[in-house]
Amino acid sequence: MKIHISIPHQTLELCDSTGNLLQCWAVSTATRGAGELTGSYCTPRGAHVIRARIGQGMPENTVFVRRRPTGEVYSPELGAEYPDRDWILTRILWLSGCEPGVNRLGNVDTMRRYIYIHGSPESATMGIPGSHGCIRMRNADIVALFDQVPVGTPVLIDAEEKGVDAA
Repeated sequence: MKIHISIPHQTLELCDSTGNLLQCWAVSTATRGAGELTGSYCTPRGAHVIRARIGQGMPENTVFVRRRPTGEVYSPELGAEYPDRDWILTRILWLSGCEPGVNRLGNVDTMRRYIYIHGSPESATMGIPGSHGCIRMRNADIVALFDQVPVGTPVLIDAEEKGVDAA
């Protein structure tokens, strides 16, 4: 399995090991665009791997803070009570960069920036940038992805606009 995330298209594609497309979902990457620096609130580019899978078996809408379930289950009422909270829900796929100096180590380390693929409230819009750096998905979509990918799955985050015939 491998994952391709397109920042321009706001999509996440799951492909088999030969590159055949299995599924494609709308996602939401960073409002501030692509970038690797710590504190930038941008989505990092380049080659990554799934370093950890968090939330196996938890109910949909489980709320996570610092990768731990809080005991809360997201609802519109809870969202209204905490309107400025950056909701991380249902499942977490924690990413680690593979390119030293680009997205690994130093002030560009994806894992130390806590960049995840994770679930979001149903009210979160997919298909347009809106996150603080992570890749947001609908809860049902992150469950479907989570159930298909092991730790070590390659993830390419691409900021290039590609034509239909591009590989």
